[in-house]
Amino acid sequence: SKTSVVPTTDIIETLNEVSNLSIDQEIVISQDLSVEKDLAQESMDTKFVEQMCEAFWDHLKEQLSNTPPDFSCVLELLINIKHILITLLLPRQTGLRNEIEETLNMDLLKQETEHGTLDFPLLSTNILHVMALLCVPFRDEAVQNLESIKDPVELLRGIFQVLILMKRDMANYTIRNVQPYLQEHSFQDERDEFQKLLNKQPNLLKRTTKWITRAATDLITRMRASNAPSTSLSMALSFPVTEVNPEPPSLTMVLYQGYLNLVLRDHGNEEFPETLMMDRARLQIMKAKLYDLTILASVLLVAKSFSYGVLFSSPKFVEKLKCITMALTEDFIIEPEEVMRRVSEQVSEEIHQGLKDKGLKALSRKNRASLVGQLQNIAKKENDVRIIIEQRIHLFLKRCLVRGMQESLINSAGGLLFIEAELAELGWKFVNLMHHNQDVFSPYYADILKDVLSSPNLEENDMPVK
Repeated sequence: SKTSVVPTTDIIETLNEVSNLSIDQEIVISQDLSVEKDLAQESMDTKFVEQMCEAFWDHLKEQLSNTPPDFSCVLELLINIKHILITLLLPRQTGLRNEIEETLNMDLLKQETEHGTLDFPLLSTNILHVMALLCVPFRDEAVQNLESIKDPVELLRGIFQVLILMKRDMANYTIRNVQPYLQEHSFQDERDEFQKLLNKQPNLLKRTTKWITRAATDLITRMRASNAPSTSLSMALSFPVTEVNPEPPSLTMVLYQGYLNLVLRDHGNEEFPETLMMDRARLQIMKAKLYDLTILASVLLVAKSFSYGVLFSSPKFVEKLKCITMALTEDFIIEPEEVMRRVSEQVSEEIHQGLKDKGLKALSRKNRASLVGQLQNIAKKENDVRIIIEQRIHLFLKRCLVRGMQESLINSAGGLLFIEAELAELGWKFVNLMHHNQDVFSPYYADILKDVLSSPNLEENDMPVK
């Protein structure tokens, strides 16, 4: 058969539609979603933005100190202030809209600056009055604090800082209000939109089919290779199963295995399923977080064995050690040996000093050298502690899917206690994302799995595991 070529316009349209779906999906699946940072600082390097901001305010101060003052930048700022205030309005607030238009009449303000008659104290008072009417109650104090600022540059700077917070408040308010509606309609809407894409590109599920084939083969291989006496879902995912019961794996079993494969194995671009393209970035972040938690838990487990069971009874000490380790291991993937050398030095010193502060016998030279050596060995992939922690974290994720978050936390394996909060957050996001995906795409998955299981060469269709 001839290879079908998808027009570039269709590809662009598809990307745009997927992007819109992704925004709605983020609101639906993230129960605690909130806007934490303004978009400028999300999209550019923070230090660069801060330097640019400082340069701008310095330039504004220089303009206003000229004789006569140069108000060109002030006018630009006022235009932006007006725009932000109007975006904060609800449709019914026509009176406030008129007040903003009157207070920030840009033609009039331009004339006043040109003739040197701009009454900045009155203008700022009117702006702060509108902000006080628009802000949520817990921003009242921030707006009131601006009233005491006399320097024009610092006042404008403060106004912008509070307006950014007010924009964030409005965004979170909108999210909370739209979320119930999107949750009610999202599954069918997302499925309908995906069907439109599928109608345009009949081969859109090619990689999804490969993904499900791999997951089904993983489970069936276990069934045929193991002597375990159970084919339950939890056993199929956590432990090998047998062919005593030759029933094929259920759709849920296959999907759970597939989801786990996405975060526990390496996959190239060609293997990533189309039905999870909107989730790809989230899954990659989760995978990176799993890696970071593996290193962190490994360090804590080794360090605990040298603390005589005393230091790790202090949550403050554990939190300090976690912060130190996470800060030092940011570049672990790039230079693991050097990173773990620095970690071993710092952590061993904290343990050594912590014992002395408790009035206990400090680590001997031999024990300290042993601690440093064991921590540095975590840099190696074949390190026993690291392998054990990795297996336990993987088992935790499997249990989250099969048995639920609560039971998984209660029965979490040893060595994970000190990263329980981080694991809970990660597990919740993973399970929520997977269940949402399953609800939306289960009809497609069911049809694919039916064809996969009926294939006489199922195992041959499996792709090599990296």
